[in-house]
Amino acid sequence: MKTSLKKKKHPAAGQKTRSSTDGQVQSLTRALSILNAIAEDEQGLTLSEVAIKVGLPPSTAHRHLTTMQQERFVRFDGSSGTWLIGVQAFLTGNAFIDSRDIASLARPQMKRLMETSGETVNLAIADEDQGNVIYLAQVECRHMMRAISRPGERIPMYCTAVGKAILAAMPDSSVSSILRKTGLKRVTDKTITSPGKLREELSKIAADGYAVDNEEHAVGLRCIASVIYNEHGEPTAAISLLGPVARISERQISEFGKLAREAAASITMAIGGRIRTLQN
Repeated sequence: MKTSLKKKKHPAAGQKTRSSTDGQVQSLTRALSILNAIAEDEQGLTLSEVAIKVGLPPSTAHRHLTTMQQERFVRFDGSSGTWLIGVQAFLTGNAFIDSRDIASLARPQMKRLMETSGETVNLAIADEDQGNVIYLAQVECRHMMRAISRPGERIPMYCTAVGKAILAAMPDSSVSSILRKTGLKRVTDKTITSPGKLREELSKIAADGYAVDNEEHAVGLRCIASVIYNEHGEPTAAISLLGPVARISERQISEFGKLAREAAASITMAIGGRIRTLQN
């Protein structure tokens, strides 16, 4: 079973947006738009395709590309005539994970949790600015039917177990700020769309130490997650168990919640984090 997630669309570089009037350097905005456009296509893009995607004249797009090529953020494949992501972009992106290396430190606990529960295990971090969680790593279960979430995929916090586990550990002001950005859009018939009901859910999560996504993001899937803290006692990530409702029954939720909570605590210790009691 595979969940499909839509990628965020980046505004065209030549298109006026609110961000372009807030003091951003136009040439930098254009270069980043080009980089994002190329990153979204694994096969690479020709100059014409880049220009169309970002809304720039080919000559302008080419100047930006050659500048980024000199810094190794993009590279040109002469045999196909396409522009591709360069090694420096990979190194720069990896620096984020390498700065803490949470994925590597969490891997042993993720494997142990998968073996104990028999279900797929995910690790995700919070992107508070966008109100999303971003998947960092996954250990797939051995069942033929399983959910797949690719590293780098983003999903809303409010309708996912990993997201709600992190929200429940945040200050109320931070939760309010995130919900103002995202709203509570209905994803499935079971998505919580009432702010009051979500607040009640977050209070329960704070008391239980784990969150449950009961088909709120994807029909037929049930997910249980617990929060991981950084050295300041702040929520920084979450670990989850994910599987079809046919395998994860209602009576197993508390058992799996305990397993997720223990794994999250172990990862918190492994990254030098500080566990604190959840209070909302």
